[in-house]
Amino acid sequence: MRDSTRFSILGPVQIRTPVTEITVAAPRERILLALLLLREGQLVPVQHVITALWDTSPPPTARAQVHSCVSRLRRLLRRAGLPKDLVVTEPAGYRIKVGPEDLDAALFAARVERGRAAAADGDLAGGRDELRAALSLWRDRPLTDVDSDLVRAAAAHLDEQWTAAMALCLDLELQLDLAEEILAEATELVERYPHHEQFRGHLMTALVRTGRRADALAVFRRGRALLAEELGIEPGAELAELHWRILNSDAALLLPQTPRTRGRRAARCLPRDVADFAGRVELVQRLVGVLRDERPEVVAIDGMAGTGKTTLAVRVAHAAAERYPDGQLYLDLRGHSDRAPLDPGEAIGALLRQLGVPAERVPPGLDDRAVLWRTELADRQVLVLLDNALDNAQVLPMLPGTAHTGVVITSRRRLGGLDGAQTVSLDVLPLDDAVELLRRTVGERAYADPARTIEVAELCGRLPLAIRLAGARLQHRPGWSVSDLAIRLRTADRRLPELAVDGRTVAAAFTLSYQQLAVPLQRLFAVLGLHPSGDFEPAAAAALAGLSVHEAEALLEDLVDVHLVEAPEAGRYRLHDLLRDYAAQLAEDDAEALLRLLDHYLYSVVGATRFMELSDARSLLRLDAPPPTALEFATPPAARRWLERELPNVLGVARLAAEAGRHRHTCMLTRAVSPFLFGFGFGEQLDLYERAIEAAVALPDAELEGESRNYLAAVYFRMGRLTDALTTLQTVIRIGERENLPRLIGTALTNLAMLHSRLGQYPEAIASAEAAADIAIDSVPPSLEFKRNSTIGLVHTQAGNYAQALAANRRGLAVARRIGGIRPVAIMIGELGLVHLHLGHLTVATALLQRALVLKRDSVNQYGAAETLSKLGTAYRLRGRIADAVTCQRAARDQMERVADVSGQCLAANDLALTLRAAGRGDEADWLNKEAYAKASRIGDRYEQARALAGLNRMDEAVALFTSLGARDLTALTR
Repeated sequence: MRDSTRFSILGPVQIRTPVTEITVAAPRERILLALLLLREGQLVPVQHVITALWDTSPPPTARAQVHSCVSRLRRLLRRAGLPKDLVVTEPAGYRIKVGPEDLDAALFAARVERGRAAAADGDLAGGRDELRAALSLWRDRPLTDVDSDLVRAAAAHLDEQWTAAMALCLDLELQLDLAEEILAEATELVERYPHHEQFRGHLMTALVRTGRRADALAVFRRGRALLAEELGIEPGAELAELHWRILNSDAALLLPQTPRTRGRRAARCLPRDVADFAGRVELVQRLVGVLRDERPEVVAIDGMAGTGKTTLAVRVAHAAAERYPDGQLYLDLRGHSDRAPLDPGEAIGALLRQLGVPAERVPPGLDDRAVLWRTELADRQVLVLLDNALDNAQVLPMLPGTAHTGVVITSRRRLGGLDGAQTVSLDVLPLDDAVELLRRTVGERAYADPARTIEVAELCGRLPLAIRLAGARLQHRPGWSVSDLAIRLRTADRRLPELAVDGRTVAAAFTLSYQQLAVPLQRLFAVLGLHPSGDFEPAAAAALAGLSVHEAEALLEDLVDVHLVEAPEAGRYRLHDLLRDYAAQLAEDDAEALLRLLDHYLYSVVGATRFMELSDARSLLRLDAPPPTALEFATPPAARRWLERELPNVLGVARLAAEAGRHRHTCMLTRAVSPFLFGFGFGEQLDLYERAIEAAVALPDAELEGESRNYLAAVYFRMGRLTDALTTLQTVIRIGERENLPRLIGTALTNLAMLHSRLGQYPEAIASAEAAADIAIDSVPPSLEFKRNSTIGLVHTQAGNYAQALAANRRGLAVARRIGGIRPVAIMIGELGLVHLHLGHLTVATALLQRALVLKRDSVNQYGAAETLSKLGTAYRLRGRIADAVTCQRAARDQMERVADVSGQCLAANDLALTLRAAGRGDEADWLNKEAYAKASRIGDRYEQARALAGLNRMDEAVALFTSLGARDLTALTR
């Protein structure tokens, strides 16, 4: 049998062929082969190979060298006559195709298992023969010729398997009355392993049975002295008991002992395995593999209430049960229960009773019970499922001391203090698995309406407990469809009451977790329910709870450990939707916490958007001193990153303010975030401004109402709803005239000028901009002066009046620089670059456009950046850099699509079409012009209509339309 194995690692690494044994000479190939063989056909990640070869100091070319090493190993294997595809490359690493018959270590483990099984069935001689055959496979210490810390650490379990097999073999040989034969070997083993108490016990027993009682007592004394001197401990209970029996001349020691497992009835205590278990297939297979291993690990499964930890553990335990013929034990430790958690001593007593230990043999103290527990498990193959553990302290005394007992623990708390345990944090189900679970629970109705079945699974947060309860509701109500249940679950405040059947509820499961928390954690968890759904940063939690950010972060981490809060990434937290509903009920509409949250986001947004507009334009934001949690930003990029990440929360908080009747916060949050919103989806912006208008009317505050309507008009403008934009601006002007708000009128008139410009009504546009300048204001605000000049410059640029455009844009740039603000400076530099582009000053235009692009990106002006990128592409095209032009304008067109500005999409399409024609790609250019013409016609953008017609070579129509606009420079059509 040994000669049939291809590979040997129980000693130096060797490759076996039918005629010879080959030693792998090259150190790196030897390390690689050893690592692959230790995993026995499983994937070895590339990073593990790198660590094995170079420890903590890999070279920059490590991955390339690993690839070369694998190639050399494959050549060596081929020379040995082995298949060329033995080493398999996968995306994440490598594996070697070996079966149990190919590797001496696998054959060793299989023979040990057969020996153990034979002994358990009473065939002591057969078991001893299998074990001796297994031990004969060892040539030396495993992998003695492999110089790698990682490989040596990975091979440590082989030494432990050898000592366990040897100890069992000596047990059997003593039971077979072979004491005389094992004396020499046991003496040598005690010298090699002086701390191994089983070997010392074997030697003492063999000495007693061969009439050398005094020598046996001397072996014990030497062992006890050694343990005291080197480790500071006393011998274990079994060795101490053996010593006591020898001292008292126990006659039973002189006779061979039958195995303690013989005649013992195995406990079968696992709960029922549910028939409709769904999903987690790979996880079940992995955990079953861990428990079926020769040296099973402790498996600790944690997760929030309702994720199916117990169901998973029971499924895995049943699947692995055959590996544990001496019993499967189960105990609910009541860590999160309506009863007090089990004391560890009480728990061990219950487990001992499951093993059949009489009550009179169970000692009263925890330590003594733990010793008896480990003793009873010493020669048994038992699986122990410890369900619903409270913490590490509760389960540590119950962990066995032997390598052939499997342990599965479930807990709502992460059990990070169990050294050597394999931990699994259970999340909610993937959507497909959640839907499958609902289908198995509900049956035909779920298959009949797949869309609503998916919706119900999502409304249940893909939480297994919630899905089962939702399914049970349907089972109990045959007249309901899945759609009926979905309708009832859509309202957040109804979800938890709907997820209840026969007294079993999701809310009750959450309550058991909540009640275990300390008061500060309860307080924080409750107010987190007021935050909008999605992830958040510690500062927001601190604002809700009235804590410092440091205190809040520490408490959040504690809540993560008990799975009431999730940490999707460092510094970010979130609540599961159902937990958030539950927490919101606990918060009981805490008005003070909500007000602190609104202030936190309002002041943080104000600080972040200060880089994006002229300071005097923010006159409506009359605010007091910021709260302690409000964030400050030193640079525009930092502000931009925060706004991009927090925008969903800002919009959600604005919605909360409106729902709570906090009208001023609704208006202020809307106004504060507005400079950042250009470039994002319009649907949410429409809702945002409509709520702000309602809040301003309710206050009432005419200036806030007019400001909100002004921004709403800008959204309509960019959506291409130009008629709606015109009507809204006229309403703003009427409000300003009625309430004597000249600044509001001026702002609306400049926006009206932009609208007329988009419609190709240049005289009206210039008239509106000049009317804004003529408004009687004691002191013209710089922001209004800026808007007037920038608008006049834009209109003159489109009309082809380049001298007037240069003058207006230079005045606008001077205003922007005088009072500061990246966004307005960027706008004016871009407009100047565009005028120089029309004038043919390509070097100047390119430099200005490049600078404007950087500044617009820094100020998060996504529309402006896309527009400038497109015009920069035009500059490149006119300078003969066609490839660069195509790259710029494709990126600009993609960005305009994301921004969803219809007129901007037309501009980018027409610009790109010109460049593609220059590159000889006329068909694609025609397609773009047709697209631009259709969109521009729909929204009434006559300037881009004319450009599209020119691109399609419909020049008569293009010139006629362009001339009707009052545009003087016809070359702009094709430039």
